[in-house]
Parts: sequence; C-alpha cells; structure tokens
Amino acid sequence: MAEKRRSGGGTVMPDSKSVKAESDKEFLSQAGVGVLLRDALLKLVEARSEDPIGFLAEHFSNLASESESGPVGGGGGDGGEPQENTVEEQQQLSRALWHLSLAHHSQRSAFNNNIRLAYDLLTQCGSIRRVPGGVQGRIYTEMLQCLCSEGGLSGTTAAPLLRRIRCHDYEAVPFELFRQGVQTCAAFADYIRKSQCLYAAVASRPERPAERSLCRAVLATLEEALDTSHGADSARFLEASAKISPAKLAQAMADVRGAGEQQEGPTMDAREFEDAAAALFIARVRVVI
Repeated sequence: MAEKRRSGGGTVMPDSKSVKAESDKEFLSQAGVGVLLRDALLKLVEARSEDPIGFLAEHFSNLASESESGPVGGGGGDGGEPQENTVEEQQQLSRALWHLSLAHHSQRSAFNNNIRLAYDLLTQCGSIRRVPGGVQGRIYTEMLQCLCSEGGLSGTTAAPLLRRIRCHDYEAVPFELFRQGVQTCAAFADYIRKSQCLYAAVASRPERPAERSLCRAVLATLEEALDTSHGADSARFLEASAKISPAKLAQAMADVRGAGEQQEGPTMDAREFEDAAAALFIARVRVVI
C-alpha cells in the first residue's frame, strides 16, 4: 500500500470533482447568472405576484427578447430603417408596459423605479426620429393609451383624460411629466373600477338601474373625497379614504331616504354614473400645454 501511495513522484493530482466545481462556478460567474437570478428575484419580491413561476417565465422571456433584438438603434439598411424602427418601438413599448405592470402604483418606491426603467427604454426608441431631451410625444401618448386599455378602461372613458395629458407627436417628454402621466392613468383606472363597484352596491336589483337620487349622493361623496388636497400624502389618503368609507356612503344614502325621496324614482344607468364619476376625476387633472 505504501508503494502505491509513493507512486507518482509525490505530485498531488487535483480532485476531478473539485476541478469541475471550480469550472462550473467560473462558467456561472462569466455568464452573469447570479446577477440575472438576483434581479429576477428582486422583481418578483417587488411585484408580489400570485403566479411566481409565470412571472419569472415572462421576466426571462422579456430578457431573451431584448437580447435577441440587440442594441437599440443598431440596425440599419438602405430604405429599411423606418420599418425597423417601428418594430423596434413596439418591442420597447411592450417592455416598458411590462415593467410598469410589475408593481401597483400604491407601492411607491417599486412603481417609481419601474417608471424610470420604462422611461429609459422609451427614450431609446427611433434612432432616426429620436427627440433629444426625453421620450417622443407620439410614443408617450401611445403608451398612455395602452396603460388605460390594460387597466380595463374603455376608449370612451379614457379619451377625455388622454386629451388632457397627451403631448404633440414632435414634443420631447421629460421624465417628471412622463412619471405624472403614468401615475395619473394608473390611479384613474383604479378609481373607475372602484366607482363601478360603488354603482353595483347602489343598484339594489341587477335588472333595474340605480335610483338617481342615491347615485347623486354617492357622486357628491366622491367629489368631496377628491377635493381632499391639503396636508402630506399619507394624511390626504387617509382623509379621502374616510370620506368614501362604507359608513360614510351609507350615511349619505340614508340622508336621501330620510329626506322623503320615493322608493321608485328616476334612475341612472351604469354608463351615466361612470361618465359622471370620470368627469369628477378628470376635472382635477391639469391640462398639458
């Protein structure tokens, strides 16, 4: 046995498993896999997705698509660039919208980070027609339309808001304006969904529209909540939430009943109620000049 141990002139041969482990570690490091996985997990934690596997699959699919398309504005051919730029813009727009979908707008820090990522993506669109100083107005407006659509808003509901915040096609949209536009659309989509729930609660019977007097009482309560504009953000949110709490709304409707309103009076359908609620919100949005 001693003979066998001394064979080889004392040279220590590296363990094959150790060599393989070092090789695997070097490969993962060079490929940047650790960074990719860390970023993916951070995105997942921010989004709190109910489908983690689907979320990660979409995340890596977007990364693969971005890798395959190469650097933005890198293509170019005789007479073919406008069409290539259109395809490129749609790819970048899809990626920007995906980033914006990762976190709810109430998650301030994560949502603002995603807005910045979306902005940086869209500032790279259209190498020929790129506008210095921001995102091209045409791309910005298209993104807002997509945001409203993905938020469940119909074209007729979103149109008055978009007319207030859209920019001219040739304008450069700076980051702060871009951020405000994204946040406004996200908040408006949430607001309309809540107004639809309020109408469903007011309409006691699904087959019959809600009473107009009750709808007006709820709309007046919504308007009061929207007019909450003093104090810090947290204080304003708490005050506004209190004004549209179930107890507050129930009290407003009880006041109408106590004023001697008839049980079967004029009605207001869901479309009219939604339009009225939307108008209250949009009236408080500053027009982009």
